[in-house]
Amino acid sequence: MSPILPLNRRTAALALSAALLVPALAACGSSDDKKDAAASPSASASAEPKAANLTVLAASSLTDVFKTAGAAYEKAHPGTKITFSFAGSQELAAQVKQGAPADALVTADTKTMTGLLAETNDPAIIAKNRLVIATGKDNPFKIAGLKDLADTKIKVVLAAPEVPVGRYSKQILDAQKIEVKPVSQEPNVRAVLSKVELGEADAGLVYKTDTLKSGDKVAVVEIPDAENAVASYPAASLKGSKNAEAAAAFVAWLTTPEAQKILQDAGFQKP
Repeated sequence: MSPILPLNRRTAALALSAALLVPALAACGSSDDKKDAAASPSASASAEPKAANLTVLAASSLTDVFKTAGAAYEKAHPGTKITFSFAGSQELAAQVKQGAPADALVTADTKTMTGLLAETNDPAIIAKNRLVIATGKDNPFKIAGLKDLADTKIKVVLAAPEVPVGRYSKQILDAQKIEVKPVSQEPNVRAVLSKVELGEADAGLVYKTDTLKSGDKVAVVEIPDAENAVASYPAASLKGSKNAEAAAAFVAWLTTPEAQKILQDAGFQKP
């Protein structure tokens, strides 16, 4: 039989036992907490967005470079598939307002994107561009600058004024007080360039990047910065996207060094 300790000694013994148990319990608690923290999503790095099939509406002038960018993104994100729909920014805006199923939008101007604030998340400028004069092969009319486009003997084609490149064209011509009577007004910049390439027009105002794929089909006349306009390209995910996380990830990727190199290699300027 264990000896019965006096009350004061029993109290001291119990206190000592409790004190010895506290560190042990604390240690057990720390171990469990660590396990819980390791298992907690908030303690881990941000997960890769789930693979998705994304539809991206993009300005016509991005046609070539986005094919390259899309392939690079799909390679880096296995399982993700990107389908691009290219058109004039005003056409894309109309599609978004009509509720066309899409996940992200990239326009060739900030004005169009600003008009879609109710349908888009916060946009980011991903690139810039400038205008040039595209002329027929070998520049047969010896066009040297904007003022030469006023010559009525020269068939000039422009984009429609509601199209970003058409708006930029009007802006720079008005600033120089140059009156041009175009033989046609096209729905997007690629249509303008095509008219010149096919010989259906002698000259047209297009983005510099668009002429890089034309080879010797057209000649390019640079427009001085003081007479030129800067086109900004904003990108945004759409609020109606069924792949919100993946759409936002793609838009964010467009601002990364990898995507920026692809854009700049294609002649686009830094945002």
